[in-house]
Amino acid sequence: MPKTEAELNAFLADLGIAVSTVRHPPLFTVADSQALRGEIHGGHTKNLFLKDKKDNYFLVTVGEEAVVDLKQIHHLIGAAGRVSFGKPEMLMALLGVIPGAVTVFGLINDTEGKVKVVLDQELMSHDVINGHPLTNEATTSIAAADLIRFVEATGHDPVILKVPLS
Repeated sequence: MPKTEAELNAFLADLGIAVSTVRHPPLFTVADSQALRGEIHGGHTKNLFLKDKKDNYFLVTVGEEAVVDLKQIHHLIGAAGRVSFGKPEMLMALLGVIPGAVTVFGLINDTEGKVKVVLDQELMSHDVINGHPLTNEATTSIAAADLIRFVEATGHDPVILKVPLS
């Protein structure tokens, strides 16, 4: 069973990580979430759940405005050839979320470490990073340094790269 938002919050609290969460109607796209600007400060994320031809999985977390070149990103992230979006079933199996709720916080559900996480350098330059807390009906704000601590505490080795824009 995937972890719940409450379990995520307990995990963060156990790490001594303070977060704040704003509830809102379900948001499925970056365009939907941009209506909240001004209300929620910091860097806002766009998350790409990708797979390569050898069934290696990647979570690429970039700033909401980033346009990622899917034809070239495999060179940067170390994928075996070009990547495509992972299927919804694998998204649920590995990160415990549905399309439209993809989030770096989903790494809490990847207990076998099958997903390689790539965080965009520009996004990580913000003091505060915002992402869905396993549901697209809320946005959780976390300090950038605490986000790194969270990712590491889930057993993942975050790779921070400058993700080129297309």
